[in-house]
Formats: sequence, C-alpha cells, structure tokens
Amino acid sequence: MTDHSPSINATGFDPDGLTRLCEVIAARVASGHIPGATILLHRHGQQFEAAFGRQSPCADAPMTMDSIFRIYSMTKPVVSVAVMMLAEQGRFLISEPVAKYLPEFEGVQVGVEDKDQSGLPVLRLEPCIKPMTIQDLLRHTAGLTYGKFGTPTLVKAAYCASGVEEIFLTNDEVVQKLAALPLAMQPGTCWEYSRATDVLGALLERVCGQTLDIVLRKRIFAPLGMIDTGFWVEPARQHRIAEAFDIDPDRAIEVQLHDIRHQPRLLSGGGGLVSTARDYLRFARMVANGGALEGVRLLSRKTLAFMTADHLAVLPGAMNGPAYLPGPGYGFGLGFAVRTDAGGAYTPGSVGDFNWSGLAGTYFWIDPEEDLIAIWLMQAPEQRDAYRQLIRNLVAGCLS
Repeated sequence: MTDHSPSINATGFDPDGLTRLCEVIAARVASGHIPGATILLHRHGQQFEAAFGRQSPCADAPMTMDSIFRIYSMTKPVVSVAVMMLAEQGRFLISEPVAKYLPEFEGVQVGVEDKDQSGLPVLRLEPCIKPMTIQDLLRHTAGLTYGKFGTPTLVKAAYCASGVEEIFLTNDEVVQKLAALPLAMQPGTCWEYSRATDVLGALLERVCGQTLDIVLRKRIFAPLGMIDTGFWVEPARQHRIAEAFDIDPDRAIEVQLHDIRHQPRLLSGGGGLVSTARDYLRFARMVANGGALEGVRLLSRKTLAFMTADHLAVLPGAMNGPAYLPGPGYGFGLGFAVRTDAGGAYTPGSVGDFNWSGLAGTYFWIDPEEDLIAIWLMQAPEQRDAYRQLIRNLVAGCLS
C-alpha cells in the first residue's frame, strides 16, 4: 500500500476509520482474494487515496493510483451525461421516440412467452403500446435486455443466437441486430438492465456525426482533463493496466475480461471504457458540483439534479422486474441508481446518494448530504457484489 499518512488526518475523515479500511483491504490482498485495488475518497475538499497489492497477479509491479482499469458499466453514467449535454443544447428531446434518430427501431415488437399446442414454450410477438423514448434508454425502461445476464428467457436466448453480444460489431451493427430482435417487455413499464446505453452511444454517433470515442473525448474527457480515459490503452501506457486472476479464487472459475490493448471495433457506450481512480474522480467531481469543474461547465445544475432524481416512481411496477439491480432502497435516474430511503438498503447511505458499478469490480458513489465521493477500482468480477457492500460499510466508518 502506498504511504498516505498526510491524508489520514484530512478534514472530514476519521483517522481510525481510514486505518481500519486500509487494514481490511490489505488483509484481503494478502490472503489472495484479490490481486490489488485502489480507493479514492473526496470530502470537504480533502482527498484520501490508497493503492493495494499488485497490478497483475502475474507480475511484481505494485498497484498505483495511476493503474488503468476496465470500468465496464461505469461507462454508462459518462455516456448518459453526454446525451443530456446534447438535450440541453436542443439537439433532441428525451421524450422523443428513439426511432426518430435510429429508424431501425421503427415497428419493433415485444416478445411474449406462450405455449404451443404441445405445451412447449414459444415466443409470440405483440406491437408496442407506445414507442421507446430516449428517456426510456436513459432509465433502462426501453424494453431491451442483455442476453447473458439474469434469468434465461426466450428473448434472451434470441439475443445470444443473434450475435448481438459479440464484441466485433460497430454501434450501427449493434443497432441493426437489436432492432431485429423482440423487446423483452413493453417500453416504459419495467426496469431491465440492458443494452440501452449502447443504443445511446449509437444515438450520440448519429446526432454528432462522429464515432463515440471522438464524441466523448471532445465533450467530456478533454475539457475535464481525463487523460487516461478511453476505449483502449495505447502501448506506451500498457504497463499500467490492472489485471484479474486467471481463475477466481473463491468460485474456481475462469475470469475473462475484454482485451484493452488493441483499438476495438465496438465502442460500447454501455461498458467499453478504461480509466483510473484519479481520472474518474474528475468526472465524479463535475457531477457532484452540479455540472462544472475548475471553471469548465458541461451541464447545468438543474440538468444534473434532474438526472440524479428517481425516474421510476411515476411508473407503477417498474421495479418489479425479474432482476432489479439497484436493489432495495434505490430507484433509478438517468444513468445512476438513486437512493430513495434511508433504510431498506444493504449498506449505510443518505437519501439522494447515487451510484453505479462495473462488471469487473469497479464501483463509485456520490453522497451529496455528506459531501462525499468514493471510487473503488479492482478487477475481480466474481467478487464484485460483496466488495461493493464491504467498501460502503468501511467508508461509512471513516466519516467524522
């Protein structure tokens, strides 16, 4: 672990809590549960950061605060911010149908599971009662899904068979394949974790006339000084890539993460970015500051407040789907899970705090009531759920 003794006494953090946090994570590394990790806390203008273990279980290089991680779905809040930047500039209304800008989705139908005369499951198609909107994409109520996550269904099986889950597609090709598949449910009725943010990435490309990497670099990364965030890692920086165990030590299964050493064909708005804790902090500080950072404004304060409000309360039954990932105590805004109750969740927090996470083990949250930003980065996908709760509990013990 790097030496951060000056930060231990930072205003707003309890020194004993920080020491305890570091001891717990260092013990998890020492026992072989994770190769390494970084944590960054920002509160009342003070910052605590620590790096633990090694960048890779196959090398001796220590983890550092400059280590680069696959952040997977922590890409989604970034893309959602870019979408709302265009909405704020009058490029579209989020109430508009997706098909207005991605005409491939015109006439898409909903797949309903039924049984044939022999009692075997079949998929019956029904027309959409109302079209999916850009707002539906932002809040995961568009009727889309993922083929590889959650309880198997006939629609998910169709996703897997279609090849839409492949990584060797362009965003246009993803849209073409998705639009040819049935929706998992009627748009605007149920929260379902999905390829929706990939579609938002394609929307950004169509509206801006540029590929998604250029859109995000020009509109977010360059203005905020996020120098290590992008869709792949160039050779000169590849010595900083954090890696996972080949075999997960708890479940004894193979760990497969996407290759970030070569420029990808798919610029996934739902999960393609790499970043560092310090880089992502700049994005998180902009969000926490109401859309601005160090004199650079990306969004208005009202738009950020709109994005981090719960957008599901007006949809009866929206959280009653087969797998509601934000979990108890949380609703969902436009790109973020949003806490709606002080109780009910598995971890301490404040009403109004918001978060999201990534498949390989990354997680962040912003608690406006506590003036707190917390960023946790590791590459241990099979252990991600437990570590999100562990880190929330440990950080709660650091607040003075």
